[in-house]
Order: sequence, then C-alpha cells, then structure tokens
Amino acid sequence: MAVRRGRRFPRQSARGTRAVTALLASVRTEQEAVAAVRAGADIVDLKDPHSGALGALPRALIESIVARVRALGAWPISATIGDLDDRLIDEMVRRVGTTAATGVDFVKVGIAPGKHARAALASLAELPAAVVPLFFADAGLDLALVATACAHGFRIVMVDTANKSGGSLFECVDHATLRRMLDIVHAAGARAGLAGSLRLGQVPALCSLQPDIAGFRGALCDGARTGRLDPEKVRRLRSALPRAEVIPALPPERRGAAATAPRHVS
Repeated sequence: MAVRRGRRFPRQSARGTRAVTALLASVRTEQEAVAAVRAGADIVDLKDPHSGALGALPRALIESIVARVRALGAWPISATIGDLDDRLIDEMVRRVGTTAATGVDFVKVGIAPGKHARAALASLAELPAAVVPLFFADAGLDLALVATACAHGFRIVMVDTANKSGGSLFECVDHATLRRMLDIVHAAGARAGLAGSLRLGQVPALCSLQPDIAGFRGALCDGARTGRLDPEKVRRLRSALPRAEVIPALPPERRGAAATAPRHVS
C-alpha cells in the first residue's frame, strides 16, 4: 500500500511490544471523509452502506473523495468494489482495475466461503492492484482460506460479516478462531483486520486480540450504519483503541525543535 507524505500506516506490532490498532472508518461522502480524518481515523474506507455490506461508490465520487483526502495529508484510503458473487471472477477483476485507477491505496474484495473462493483469490493475486481479500464469516471462518490468501502474498487480510443485521463478528466467530486467524496472517508477515458490525463495547475484546486494523461503520453513525457519520464517535473509538504516535523525521534545519508539536488538519 502506497504511503504518501506525512502520515504513515501504523506498523504491525512485534510480540512483546505495545499493540497498535489502526481505526478504519467507512465513509460514503466527501464530507464524511473529511470529518473522519479530522476526528482521528487512521484509514479512510470508501463504501456505500445503502448498497450492501461492501456497496461501491460511483467512480467519480471516489475520485473526488481521494483528491480531498490527499489534500489533507497521507491518510491511507481503501475502497470496495460492491457485493459480488465469487463465480463472477472476470467482473471482479474488472471492478478491481476500475477502482484501483481512482488512486486509492488498496481495494477491498469480499470473499465468501465456497468452491469458487480459491479461484477468486488466485485471480486477484495476479493483479497489479493492492487487493485486500475480506472474508465473510457469518457462518464461521474458514481458516484454510485465510492461509491460502497468505500463501498468495496478500499484504492485508480482513474478516467481516455480510449480514449487518445478523449480529457482530464476535457473535459469528469465537475468540479462539479469530486469534488463530490473526496468528496465521502475522506468521505470513501480513497485517490482519477485523470488522463486522463491531461496537464500542467490544473494544476490550478487540484489544485482547490485537488486530492491526479494526473496521467500523455503524458504530460511528447516528442511528443505523446508513445514517450520518458522527465525528465524536470516531474520536471515542480512536481513543479507546491502542495507538503509537508516529513522528516523522524533521529536516536538518529544524532538528532540535519540538518534534511533538501537534499536527493540524485544514
């Protein structure tokens, strides 16, 4: 994933060091993206919650949001390609290419368990785009598929739920299985992300697992996940997740000055 000036993606924690969990905030408009950045989100995720679990935004809107966020700094940006049957691999590949061309850092693709999942992973792994396979775990998590994704070399692997009214990820997958998923991904040198109707009250469970990324939408909104993003909820979640501040190196002429001065977002 490309990282631009100023802000860097939080590094994966080594065993025995303080955990760092990046807050991925899903947004649907330029205004929500700006609000999420100003409230402390680490990753800006572009999706349309009105169109499903991974509803895609129009290309022109993605490009507009990317331009606005890039003007604020180096926040990583992801975008979804929409809910798509794994059997439609050619269409999946086409959508990844179209979405990657908007300038996002990585493209999230939903992978449902089934006989077509491995073929989809193989095709996605051959693309020049930075793809994040996102495994739907409503009926449990297939750890063999997670291992297959890692074997293909994906640098970020995530787990989510497709049915947003069917309970959170923690109600679909037990703690031990999620722990094993993270171990598999980390053993491959990749980053692991958890999402799926997660709530503020589940942050202690998240922190005990120490994922590299925690994804939220509904918990950040007024009312349902299709509601308006509330910056105060973003701040509350960001403060509840473990974080290590990254201070970029100062230029020679400024060395010796305070390196911890707060950064402002215009």
